[in-house]
Amino acid sequence: MVHMSHNDVGAVGSTTAHENLHSEQGAVRGELSGRHAQPIAKVADLGWLEFEKPDLDAAEQFAHDFGLATVERTADALYLRGSRPGTFAAVIRKGPRSRFVGPVFKSADAGDLNRLARATGQQPTSLNQPGGGVAVQLRDPNGMPVRVAHGVEELPALPEQTPLSMNVGLSPTRINDTQRPPREPAQVQRLGHVVLESRVFNRALDWYLETLGLIVSDFLFLDGHRDRGPAMAFMRCDRGSEPADHHTLAMFLGPGNGYVHSAYQVSDLDAMAAGGEYLRERGHHRAWGIGRHIQGSQLFDYWHDPDQLMVEHFSDGDLFDSSVETGWAPLSRAGLAQWGPPVTREFLGANPSPAKLRELVEALREDNEISVAHLLTMAKAMLRG
Repeated sequence: MVHMSHNDVGAVGSTTAHENLHSEQGAVRGELSGRHAQPIAKVADLGWLEFEKPDLDAAEQFAHDFGLATVERTADALYLRGSRPGTFAAVIRKGPRSRFVGPVFKSADAGDLNRLARATGQQPTSLNQPGGGVAVQLRDPNGMPVRVAHGVEELPALPEQTPLSMNVGLSPTRINDTQRPPREPAQVQRLGHVVLESRVFNRALDWYLETLGLIVSDFLFLDGHRDRGPAMAFMRCDRGSEPADHHTLAMFLGPGNGYVHSAYQVSDLDAMAAGGEYLRERGHHRAWGIGRHIQGSQLFDYWHDPDQLMVEHFSDGDLFDSSVETGWAPLSRAGLAQWGPPVTREFLGANPSPAKLRELVEALREDNEISVAHLLTMAKAMLRG
């Protein structure tokens, strides 16, 4: 593996840059370092996600209920954004069925994009969409289209939902006033991350670290099977001394192959909770929440769109610069949240369906990293742990 490190990067429980930040243990001798020594390029951020859906009207209505705003709508495409300046957050094109197409990452400069193009034998092509720009079209080991874009015109900021002032401890800030958060959509500020399931986790992990220069913030391993390596990775962008989200891309080894959920930042807990009530009153279905994660520390609230794709509101996530080392922790059901309601089988993807059974059979027949032993160990960790 190209990201394997045989240096002594610290014994379990030793004092390192990650201690008390995300997981309790760092790597031990011979384990993965979580970064590539000489990546081809270093993407600056996740730009937007691309989907296909048969009903753009229903997609736009849910997007507005969820807190996204429309940038542009054509007969064949819907461009959605958050309130922060930047590119749009999601592009939904009309298609025969609801599906995730792939992510688009942003390159900070043209030189990085050209170096990526030369190394992969691709040519940057113009983006025929609002904001212009150019992109290099790649395909990861999962078979998923991945684009890296540069030069896309940034959208200006929109007026934002103001976080509520809080009377906390001995320093109250609200005197002779009340709190009445409005029952309205939790305004999305920006796209935060996407989570993928992969049957070829290790190959895909190598690819994202080498090709896009991502850094692993945390590895999760199946308890009692650390010697088999990680089963999940939370990866962030390498911006040097500039902090980045704890994870821009998360990926785990499983029988599925592709999209699990995507996450969109909102201002605070009140916006999330009031926005959740707004979604519930309009007949949308919560998958899990509200709670606070461990890896990344985000406040979270998960919902299904009308086509059962899962999306997340999040707030107050961890930010790491490139100096923070990779943490290691066991993967378990109990380790998914610091507090909140019990994790649902729905969130875990544990509800049986004909599609999931076909997916499982297909995964076991293919030449990949999935085995019956892995599936049984994962099921035990997530359903009983």
